Amino acid sequence: MNRSRSESLFARAQKVIPGGVNSPVRAFRSVGGTPPFIARGNGSRVYDADGNEYIDYVGSWGPLLLGHRHPDIIKALEGVLEVGTSFGAPTEKEVELAEIIREAVPSMEMVRLVNSGTEATMSALRLARGFTGRDLTVKFEGCYHGHVDSLLVKAGSGMATLGIADTVGVPRAFAETTIALPYNSIDAVEQAFRLRGDSIAAVIVEPVAGNMGCVPPAPGFLEALRHLTERHGSLLIFDEVMTGFRVSYGGAQALYGIRPDITTLGKVIGGGLPIAAYGGRADILSKVAPSGPIYQAGTLSGNPLAVAAGLAMLKYLKAHPNVYTDLEARTAQLCANPPEGITVNRVGSMFTFFFTNSPVTDWDSAKKADTQRFKQFFHWMLDRGVYLAPSQFEAGFVSAAHTEADIAKTVEIAREYFAKAPAAAQG
Repeated sequence: MNRSRSESLFARAQKVIPGGVNSPVRAFRSVGGTPPFIARGNGSRVYDADGNEYIDYVGSWGPLLLGHRHPDIIKALEGVLEVGTSFGAPTEKEVELAEIIREAVPSMEMVRLVNSGTEATMSALRLARGFTGRDLTVKFEGCYHGHVDSLLVKAGSGMATLGIADTVGVPRAFAETTIALPYNSIDAVEQAFRLRGDSIAAVIVEPVAGNMGCVPPAPGFLEALRHLTERHGSLLIFDEVMTGFRVSYGGAQALYGIRPDITTLGKVIGGGLPIAAYGGRADILSKVAPSGPIYQAGTLSGNPLAVAAGLAMLKYLKAHPNVYTDLEARTAQLCANPPEGITVNRVGSMFTFFFTNSPVTDWDSAKKADTQRFKQFFHWMLDRGVYLAPSQFEAGFVSAAHTEADIAKTVEIAREYFAKAPAAAQG
């Protein structure tokens, strides 16, 4: 497959952009080679600068539930272009988006729109500390919550892929406000609360981990977090930047029947455009300025383009609940009958193929996956027109635009690779 233009663009990019990319995983460091520079997307496909076509299982890292350039979203964006793209002032559609989010996710009694998942988690933590008057946060190894200083501790995929230390550039005092525990370990959480429960402001968790690959919660894990936080006067924060509207219309909290105190959502609420939100109990959110003393602001918060795209996305999902049935079926088809030596984790339309025989339930078990085998598999798929996340420690995503034929073709290409094992698989 010819990627000469992508190679030329990457060489240019490295002279003016750190590593040649504006987000680290895009650089292909863990898999090697040159990343394809994407020129356009449509439906389930993306096309690179050399004209190569790929079935896309990255989907802008999850939010493109309806695929690329869904007609309803394009129409909504065209409408905004007729009236203006940024005002830095209130608009009616911001209210409408907050209302539809609250309807879909009832725990979010009040909602504040922001611009990125990182901003949402940063703001949620500040809110939790301000509301409780406490300083400590419990997070879980392998869970990534954006590049917030205090949360870049055992932060999973991006840093693990690059082999970056947890706290370079982060003051020790910031890192010391974070207690990092093994994901899915109720015992570890119970011990942390026994020792420091009166100082813990919040527990923040990906209810389905997606940043060490897809790792579902063990039975009883989320329930234990809810019980322990309530008992000790701490807040439970669900980081649903990845799972919100992805694993169900109401997110992971609807899927598992857990009501957190605060929730963060990502660019799925913008139809893939840059937007995010944090929200939760009204008594907590009322502490945010200008209603209360906890400051957070942003000129582009509630940007008209992102809000319009998000409304189109969420209205479509509300009107077409069969989307989730179809996503479940397509992803189950993709993940069925894995070959020996592969562990498949899946929740709804999130999935990861781990190159290990063992179950993957936390960061330690995820790290046992054979990254060299994944690297070979990744390039085999890419060279044959299947675009997967360029890291063993990232989740993949199926969209409503993927057809049965897309899935069948993907499975066929993967089977061809494994038919060459052990020679191809072992390198």
